[in-house]
Amino acid sequence: MYGFVKIGAAIPKLHVADCIFNQQEILSLIHQAQEKNIKVLSFPELALTGYTCGDLFFQLPLLQAAEQSLAQIAKATQDLDMILAIGTPVYTDNQTFNCVAVLHRGTILGLVPKTFIPNYSEFYEERWFASAADLVSEEIAYAGQIVPIGSDLLFRANGIPHLKIGVEICEDIWVPIPPSSYHCLYGATVILNASASNELASKPTYRHQLVAQQSSRCLSAYVYTSAGIGESTQDAVFSGHSLIYENGTLLGESESFSREGQLIFADIDLELLMNERRRHTTYMAQLSQPEAQRFYREITFSMAEPLDTSLARTVSATPFLPADDANLDARCQDIFQIQVTALARRMEHTHAKKLVIGISGGLDSTLALLVAAKACDYLNLDRTHVLGITMPGFGTTDRTYQNALALMHALGIEQREISIREAALQHFADIGHDPAIHDITYENTQARERTQILMDIANQTNGLVVGTGDLSELALGWATYNGDHMSMYGVNAGVPKTLVRVLVDWVAHSHRLEESASAILLDILDTPISPELLPPDPDGTIHQKTEDLVGPYELHDFFLFQILRFGFRPAKVLYLAEIAFSNQYDRDTLLKWLKNFYRRFFAQQFKRSCLPDGPKVGALCLSPRSDWRMPTDAHNRIWMEEVDSL
Repeated sequence: MYGFVKIGAAIPKLHVADCIFNQQEILSLIHQAQEKNIKVLSFPELALTGYTCGDLFFQLPLLQAAEQSLAQIAKATQDLDMILAIGTPVYTDNQTFNCVAVLHRGTILGLVPKTFIPNYSEFYEERWFASAADLVSEEIAYAGQIVPIGSDLLFRANGIPHLKIGVEICEDIWVPIPPSSYHCLYGATVILNASASNELASKPTYRHQLVAQQSSRCLSAYVYTSAGIGESTQDAVFSGHSLIYENGTLLGESESFSREGQLIFADIDLELLMNERRRHTTYMAQLSQPEAQRFYREITFSMAEPLDTSLARTVSATPFLPADDANLDARCQDIFQIQVTALARRMEHTHAKKLVIGISGGLDSTLALLVAAKACDYLNLDRTHVLGITMPGFGTTDRTYQNALALMHALGIEQREISIREAALQHFADIGHDPAIHDITYENTQARERTQILMDIANQTNGLVVGTGDLSELALGWATYNGDHMSMYGVNAGVPKTLVRVLVDWVAHSHRLEESASAILLDILDTPISPELLPPDPDGTIHQKTEDLVGPYELHDFFLFQILRFGFRPAKVLYLAEIAFSNQYDRDTLLKWLKNFYRRFFAQQFKRSCLPDGPKVGALCLSPRSDWRMPTDAHNRIWMEEVDSL
């Protein structure tokens, strides 16, 4: 459903060389997986016999018992619409191969032998097993069926778009160019690795790095299923450490050293993977190299699309933020330093003597001011090279006004105050507008007057106007064209509103600026977001609250990420939003603001087509010179009709 397919890794209890016991444990985990609606299930390397059988692999009774057990598993699962990948030894072509048998509805779709056979340190596999490169046959009789065999097999599902499975075995991922790299170039979206990776100090960390990197490079899902503690401990210990990654993101991990069988699973987003591959235009470039030329046999099978609407993965309500607090400090440090370095470089290049910023006492101008102050520190310049200008108007409240003044004073910058009231009233008189009519002309006059002041003072002082608008405002077009929409360098252009708030909070608590500034920053964080272009309430509080007009920024940032980062359609965006915000917003509210997002996003492209320069800091940017090129007169009918149908 919506491109998701549930995939699992099963680590059964094991008795070395006891195929009947192992068969029973495998079937037990298969039945558990069936209850979880898992569609693809991977088992460890040589799961039917155990990896540590040693010279028992020379014993014909063991090889025959494994074959018989696989036949029994096939028979027991002939009504099961699930792909099973089970490790088993196979003798053919006068050799024995370490294989994974891929089964579906009782049919053995193929046998995939291991390609790279380790024969170093504690590994001695060449004594028992041949490489896939030594295989002669293309199909063999096995477990009562005629079965394709080879490392050139890919398994494609009819009925589930984009589900194509490649298989490699343990050591195959540890080599410089794993077979899965080629599997994915030829269409595999899911890689199953049946492994028997023994445990060593620090090896789990390296295993994480290995699987994360391979799934990232291949833009694929990667299921790494490793043998558990039932393996022999004669010379090594096996922990059963198994992992499920999707494009570098960890979705599932087993408990190491468990005495019981384990089943981990996650929903893989196949649509996300395919969208990523389409966006990365270098993805298929490797095929132009002679060594990348391959011939694959594609084995097709019919599988019903999953109807399960429960999702075995986390959907973050804040996709622009790290999933865990442990990485938040590093992420904020990186983003803030990108902004600081970018502004400092622009100041140097233009030989600007001043960084001119309009300070409103709101979040965006606060972050821009913090960046400007640190840019001066970075260049070993006195902070008086920052010129902060507060420009009170008809909607300015005492709270934001006082915060603006206090923050500029705390940071030690040069400051000015220029009221725009008289200039705006004169302009209303010049154009014949009644100032009692609080319409868009009333609001935009103020925004453009402020921008004119900043630009002219920048001319006076040989300065550079620092823009304060953020990525979320650009997406919604929540800016006055040729007003606050314009600057000489927009330091916040790549930072969404939810991240602006986090960055300001991070600065407030990380002691990177004067302690006196922290309390001011915290009060700014607690102030409702507003352009303050309409008069305040009688009690002096903010009357015009942005999120009451355009919708919650946390929703719009979520929509922005899912729509632009992954190209998801409205129905899927709504489905994910219902999961991410299940305890905050009902479906009608989500639909209301989703429709508003699409409406504004298409209508406001003309503002994004002429943006000033500004640094990209994360996965998304709306600059026409960077990530986003869209005609200003594109129609939104396809998207709006789908939203209406929801």
